Amino acid sequence: MKVDAHHHFWHPARGDYDWMPKDDRTLNRAYGPADLAPELRALGIEKTILVQAAATEFETEYLLGLADGSDMVAGVVGWVDFENPGRRVALERFAGHPKFKGVRPMIQDIEDVDWMLRGDVDWGFRAVSEMGLTFDALGFPRHMDNFLRILDRHPDMRVVLDHCLKPRIHANAPEDFAHWADRMTRLARETSAFCKFSGLVTEASADWTAENLRPHAEHVFAEFGADRVMWGSDWPVCRLRAEYGTWHAAARELTAPLGPDAQNAIFGGAAASFYGI
Repeated sequence: MKVDAHHHFWHPARGDYDWMPKDDRTLNRAYGPADLAPELRALGIEKTILVQAAATEFETEYLLGLADGSDMVAGVVGWVDFENPGRRVALERFAGHPKFKGVRPMIQDIEDVDWMLRGDVDWGFRAVSEMGLTFDALGFPRHMDNFLRILDRHPDMRVVLDHCLKPRIHANAPEDFAHWADRMTRLARETSAFCKFSGLVTEASADWTAENLRPHAEHVFAEFGADRVMWGSDWPVCRLRAEYGTWHAAARELTAPLGPDAQNAIFGGAAASFYGI
């Protein structure tokens, strides 16, 4: 089974996509199942994981509704307010939906880099672990040390690192790569986290090539192993740098040296295992 482990649907008119530039013609438009279906058919991708893009429970309800009407969507990663312990009731309600898989706080957009260490949000990590849900870790390299702390505090939490934690590929600075690579090695070796092989094109320059991405991709493959790496399109965000098929082709090129068994894991098996598809 081929799986796209990370994509979005949204409708800007809903009004809660605060991060979305109003003048961006690529992003600021509606995207739904009918837009993605041709891309999936062309590549033989059977199932997807639909991930939140707004920091509201209303959007999670919206995504679950879309998932109800779409056979392609195998799971939804939603959002709850970690700053309000009373919202455990919402998490419990979401967990009762057969396609609800877990949560993703939008940590990359939170100004306080130590937000995840605060005592008033720790209930959320505990609840995710207790309910057997998944946690998508969305952040930048500056968050990597704190993710190590959180995963050490909650070793039973099922975690996947979104977009390889967004290395600064466009900067092409050796010190950036060294910092990122060191922390990724620690996350791979000291925790049970999975990693999403996604989002790299939007961290690269506009004229990126597969070779620009190769050092970061090869480091992830070497440290996590194919069984803990899952490919995701990050569509439609990927369209800022590449269309769906272009990024998929680059990912196939980058994984080709690993062999067919590893490619099967990265393009389906790891996601199916992690999200229980």
